[in-house]
Amino acid sequence: MSRSRKLTSGVKQSLPHDSAHKHVSGEALYIDDIPEPPGTLFAAFGMSEKAHAEITGINLSKAKAAPGVVAVAAAEDIPGDNNCAPVFGDDPIFAEALVEYVGQSIFAVAAETVEQARRAARLGRVTFKERKPVVTIDEAMAAKSFILPPYTMQRGQSSRALSRAKHRIQGRVEIGGQDQFYLEGHIALAVPQEDGDMVIYSSSQNPSEVQHLVAHALGLSSNAVTVEVRRMGGGFGGKETQPALYACIAAVLARKTGRPVKARVDRDDDMIMTGKRHEFVTTWDVGFDDRGRIEGIEFDLAARCGMSADLSLAICDRAMFHSDNAYYLSNVTIVSHRCKTNTVSNTAFRGFGGPQGMVGIERVMDEIAFTLGLDPLDVRRANLYGGKGRNITPYHMTVEDNVLPELFDELEKTSRYRKRRREIESWNRTSPVLKRGISLTPVKFGISFTTTFLNQAGALVHVYNDGSVHLNHGGTEMGPGLFVKVAQIVAEEFQIDVDRVKITATNTGKVPNTSATAASSGTDMNGMAAKNGARTIRDRMAAFAADMGGCRKAEVVWGYDAIRAGKKRFTFAELTKAAYLGRVQLSAAGFYATPKIHYDRDKATGRPFYYFAYGASVSEVMIDTLTGEYKVLRTDILHDVGESINPAMDIGQIEGGFLQGMGWLTMEELWWDKAGNLKTHAPSTYKIPAASDWPEKFDVRIFERGRNKEATIHRSKAVGEPPLMLAISVFSAIGDALAGACGHQISPDLNAPATPEEVLLTLEDMRARLSAGAGLAEAAE
Repeated sequence: MSRSRKLTSGVKQSLPHDSAHKHVSGEALYIDDIPEPPGTLFAAFGMSEKAHAEITGINLSKAKAAPGVVAVAAAEDIPGDNNCAPVFGDDPIFAEALVEYVGQSIFAVAAETVEQARRAARLGRVTFKERKPVVTIDEAMAAKSFILPPYTMQRGQSSRALSRAKHRIQGRVEIGGQDQFYLEGHIALAVPQEDGDMVIYSSSQNPSEVQHLVAHALGLSSNAVTVEVRRMGGGFGGKETQPALYACIAAVLARKTGRPVKARVDRDDDMIMTGKRHEFVTTWDVGFDDRGRIEGIEFDLAARCGMSADLSLAICDRAMFHSDNAYYLSNVTIVSHRCKTNTVSNTAFRGFGGPQGMVGIERVMDEIAFTLGLDPLDVRRANLYGGKGRNITPYHMTVEDNVLPELFDELEKTSRYRKRRREIESWNRTSPVLKRGISLTPVKFGISFTTTFLNQAGALVHVYNDGSVHLNHGGTEMGPGLFVKVAQIVAEEFQIDVDRVKITATNTGKVPNTSATAASSGTDMNGMAAKNGARTIRDRMAAFAADMGGCRKAEVVWGYDAIRAGKKRFTFAELTKAAYLGRVQLSAAGFYATPKIHYDRDKATGRPFYYFAYGASVSEVMIDTLTGEYKVLRTDILHDVGESINPAMDIGQIEGGFLQGMGWLTMEELWWDKAGNLKTHAPSTYKIPAASDWPEKFDVRIFERGRNKEATIHRSKAVGEPPLMLAISVFSAIGDALAGACGHQISPDLNAPATPEEVLLTLEDMRARLSAGAGLAEAAE
């Protein structure tokens, strides 16, 4: 037995995703790949064609008589609660008297085949008495249509500071939504069990929530419903609350027929029926000095929430929490309006409101720079957190771990920002059609659920008597590599190779009352819970080894597959076998609750986040002023992940997050007509980034000096959401190129997504304003 070998598959090692080979070979099982139990039926949905209307009649007789149909279900067929809302109980499974968005489910059909179910669903007849829909944010604000009350966050005296400021400007930016566009659409398979129990296979980030809502819909206790998910083909927040609808419908039909039911939607219906990133309209009033340092600022954030609250309270709160991004605001007022519209209820999406909050303040930084004729980077530096008395957020949390000045210094140098800006300014003077722009923007993103009680996790660890390990925890795998990271953590605890740790499907029957895999907290919480469970077993084994070796427990030396207790030597498998024979318990449940966090929402004060994740990005773009088309020429990223558990997975998250954020801000356009119909509901009309959209030069680096000052799992930092906001540098660079196209004489009123059409229209507006200004000047002379 070697004593010199070291663990090479524990933490801080770049290991591949546990399912990578299965993904590329097609061996990875998703819910639609699970062999269908005998007698499985297939569900299809009867959806509203109106955005806002009273239901005056429902006739399902033709649907019931259609070939292959076994059952049809509507609101009256639900044995329990007609509700699939996560918080406020305001989202019916089936609409009863009123429909409030196009695509809202009214009934469902279960048939022998998918085609039979879909054909039958079209035969249902629903009559309506239409009401006028509220579709846009501006319409909602004018009508005072709100899903939740407005909320204010305040620090200092913003009104007084604004009145005294030497410089003062106002502005507005419209920020579009974004479809999660996961590769695997929504799907649920409900399988009836004895005693009326139900097993649900759901493509969900939140199996416990699906469990509870299905139980309520069936009139059961939660212990009668088991939900399992091995993996998702992407989630991005879109599978945090939305899967409950499909799981509930499948379960209701399965209960009614006594047969398994699969509910699977195609891409068009998925996009029409499910919520997306919230659209925002942000306005601001800012006062500042000659350096560009903000003295007072007021934000007004209006969000399109849709027909029900879903997670809008927390999402809009997080937008407010991130309206400072990386900047100290001494006198600030932030007001949030949660608008009720007759569109699908918007929901979680990577960043959870934080990106929308950051876009506002980053536009402010650019506008201040344009007003004063300064480099936007210098304005950003002047406003960064740091320095005496400049570390308190608008919600009165102290920023204790700020590394952004170091990140700025390093990235500015390695990206050659100053030299490139001079080169760009020179190039723009000689290029009449093509114009370039550059921007360096930061990210400061709070890590934790802002709903405090959600910051808990559980895990279950078994060690079998052959030395193999079974791992289960409440986190779900949607692609980022959570499962392999947690397996690495357990392998590190036991000092064994990670391939001896069996990763198993998330199952509510093994680990109960779990929180969603969201808020970038998956590894932080589930990793710590698994570590605690493994440590409990290891401590028991160490105590047993000490008894066998005639030494104290503290003297047991635990190395890579080599445990020494006094004169006794064991491999991990040998000690496991001996412990089993010695009747030592080799199973443990681990638990973790995030410390230190608290928030008083009534006072808008507290510490909602355990720590912050930081990053910075420099992007350079080139636009065609004749067509509005553009290309990202180069992006340099420096991101702080603390002490990375798996650098390969983290780099992948940074790259993917950036590109997804770039898609949101530049090309992914959601468009509803005046009647509330979503017209961009397929890849033919909704464009997501492709391989050709990568920056021509893309340099991504992990901040080597990163270390979490808080006692997180192996001092790592979350990396799921923060990188998305690095793409704001692209949006700002496009604005910089537009300003350069007009000789930096006027600032662009650029909205997101900055599609080529938006870029061209913005440029035309800028030129019109310049001409109008010149005409006024001539008239004055």
